[in-house]
Amino acid sequence: MAPIRMIYLALAIWGAVHPMYYFLRWFNENGYDIMAMVDAWHVNDAASGLVWDLTIAAVALTVFIISEVAVRRNWLALIAIPATFCIGVSCGLPLYLFLRSRPVT
Repeated sequence: MAPIRMIYLALAIWGAVHPMYYFLRWFNENGYDIMAMVDAWHVNDAASGLVWDLTIAAVALTVFIISEVAVRRNWLALIAIPATFCIGVSCGLPLYLFLRSRPVT
């Protein structure tokens, strides 16, 4: 595997594990209530700005993935879309780059 692919894979794993650590800690302290977490994301303007920044980035990444998959026919790369919205851009983007950079056969 090419070194850049290993970097993308490591970043995707890190992007899945590190944020999830904080999400799980929050859920353990506050209960497993998604709406309470959404409320916490909007506790102040700075947090709301970050949420919108990441939401817009996730939508842009999704549009990019769909347009690339339509051309390249790399259907496996679509898995990066649920990774982006269920885990975060920090996982979805490097995962997509990992899947996109595989050797063409």
